[in-house]
Amino acid sequence: QPAVTIQVYEGERAMTKDNNLLGRFDLTGIPPAPRGVPKIDVTFDLDANGILNVSAKENSTGRERNIVIKNDKGRLSREEIDRMVNEAERYKEEDDKQRAKVAARNQLESYIFNVKQAAEEAGDKLSATDKQSIQEECQAALQWLDNNTLADVEEFNYKLQEVQKKCSPIMSKMHGAGQGGMPGGMGGMPGGMGGMPGGFPGGMPGQGGQGPTVEEVD
Repeated sequence: QPAVTIQVYEGERAMTKDNNLLGRFDLTGIPPAPRGVPKIDVTFDLDANGILNVSAKENSTGRERNIVIKNDKGRLSREEIDRMVNEAERYKEEDDKQRAKVAARNQLESYIFNVKQAAEEAGDKLSATDKQSIQEECQAALQWLDNNTLADVEEFNYKLQEVQKKCSPIMSKMHGAGQGGMPGGMGGMPGGMGGMPGGFPGGMPGQGGQGPTVEEVD
């Protein structure tokens, strides 16, 4: 994607929909690159007058945008802040469950995209038939994600294991052909894939190139 939207919220809840939107801006002109490659630094600077400056910079091009948020408009009152703090405590268990659900979805999505990318870059280490099998399995898994946005943690984890069982035997052929590991590591897979059902023999390298993290799914 050639652009990314930066949204700034204040509040205590885990999901943005439960917090107060202060402002947003777009960082455009991002050059095309594989998933997880673009790096964007977001900086928050709050001065003594309560004025917040939020800037975003894309590292490869140096392109930068920012937004200035003053404390005289759209900010929460002390009463509203106290209310949101109390709500955060009251709904902590619910928020923790939602956070775990998002993490499980991200883990599955990262695995799919990393396997898909590895197969595309495998060259002659995988046959055309194996590459097609990987692509079909990944596409089916992505379609499952689109159709199951309300799935729970157990369902996401089960689907991850299901995809691994189908993809790992094929991808392990890359090791036999001298492949050192998946490009950029298996983003979102702590400790490599060795301990997962159907995982890669001996485990995968660390998380050198994780894909972008999505903090919530509304």
